Amino acid sequence: MNKLLVFRLAGFILLLEAAAMCLPLAVSLVYQQYDYLAFLMSIGITGSVGAILWLLTRKSEKHNIYAREGFMVVGLSWVLISAFGALPYYLSGAIPTYVDSLFECISGFSTTGATILREIETMPKGLLFWRSFTQWIGGMGVLILFMALLPTIGMRGQNLMKAESPGPSPGKLVPRLAGTAKRLYAIYTGMTAVMVVALLLAGQPFFDALCNAFATAGTGGFAITNTSIGQYQSPAVEYIIAIFMLLFSVNFTMYHLVLTKKWLSITSNTELKYFGAIVFAAVMLIWINIGSTVSYAEGFRHSLFQVASIMSSSGFSTTDYNTWPDFSRFILVALMFVGACGGSTGGGIKVSRIVILFKSLHREIKKIVHPRSVPIIRVDGKALEEQIIANVPLFFVAYIMVIALSTLLITWDNLGFTTSLTAVIACVGNTGPGLDLVGPMGNYAMFSPFSKIVLSVCMLIGRLEVFPILVLLVPTAWRRH
Repeated sequence: MNKLLVFRLAGFILLLEAAAMCLPLAVSLVYQQYDYLAFLMSIGITGSVGAILWLLTRKSEKHNIYAREGFMVVGLSWVLISAFGALPYYLSGAIPTYVDSLFECISGFSTTGATILREIETMPKGLLFWRSFTQWIGGMGVLILFMALLPTIGMRGQNLMKAESPGPSPGKLVPRLAGTAKRLYAIYTGMTAVMVVALLLAGQPFFDALCNAFATAGTGGFAITNTSIGQYQSPAVEYIIAIFMLLFSVNFTMYHLVLTKKWLSITSNTELKYFGAIVFAAVMLIWINIGSTVSYAEGFRHSLFQVASIMSSSGFSTTDYNTWPDFSRFILVALMFVGACGGSTGGGIKVSRIVILFKSLHREIKKIVHPRSVPIIRVDGKALEEQIIANVPLFFVAYIMVIALSTLLITWDNLGFTTSLTAVIACVGNTGPGLDLVGPMGNYAMFSPFSKIVLSVCMLIGRLEVFPILVLLVPTAWRRH
């Protein structure tokens, strides 16, 4: 493996992160709050380390990024940007311990939205902006932006796309990879801007609208108020955020198809149909289930918002769904597993994988009934490669094993089985809130430092879809072959 290349690219990522910290620094200066010093020091430290890595590895032998380097760059970069991105929280003193600061930062970049903060509204504006901005950066992926810049530094990185992009089979929207990355970010930025305008028209202050739009676009769910979106008591705001949470849960290829007016490809998309069907069914079932406790209008609004929040893995809340009947809570937990569409900013297993799993099960049943048949699994009218079909069950098994092992580790804190299990499911699925103590009105502050580290790893594993982080832990992956 070309270690020099891996560290060189990781250094470039840190330089990008240092540049990104300039925005919250500006916010802190505008509001004249004390956290500006923390951002100045963090920019200096992050930029210096990034520059050192970049300059000391100029003699990297290759300019092509192969599969192993791709996974290494992605995994290592996410670990580093989280480690250095935690510095503003820690150096400002707003979060006293580095473990808690790291947890908060990983939750932001992984777009999980789990928090250790008991009091959010007293945080300085610069740090509140940084919390939301990390989710916007992490939503589309800082490495997607990086891929747009690869040609300018003389490198190509198709394997970065495979390691970074969520979903079973990432593809290109345009012939060149850099063009694909630019197109994705243009769509992402445009949709975010539209949402900011919509929230302003709904009566939100500009700072609130910007932070909420960042957190929604990244499907992260970091609110800037203690009671999340319920603080605003505005049906208009709730509907706007719910709609955009669902929009950002859709594969971004669909928006490229909209721009190119390929309507038939959109209406025939299998994953989109299943996604819509799951959302509709979940909203209707929860609405009926909680209908006796609230008015019909309020019940529909709450059910739509929470289904959109959990399905998109955002984690925003407008009500304490811990008080809902078990039937509704079970549906929400099931949605944490399913997640959003592949190629979106959402987390979870992904609807596309769920579709392939069920089609594989159906194929095996047909082969038992008709042993001589050779059924083919098709998605969007195209036969899937056997390698893709085989990878989905492997991913599913790895996903469940991570949840099982992590739950075993954090149950040592003895905070209750439901709390421990749903905390892990929510972190691996990048959802944020779970049930009981980690419900929408709770937080993760009561976990021990060890459990917070375990949950932080779960968030990274979930965001990078298991394998890039696991590859970092294999010693032979670092050897030169």
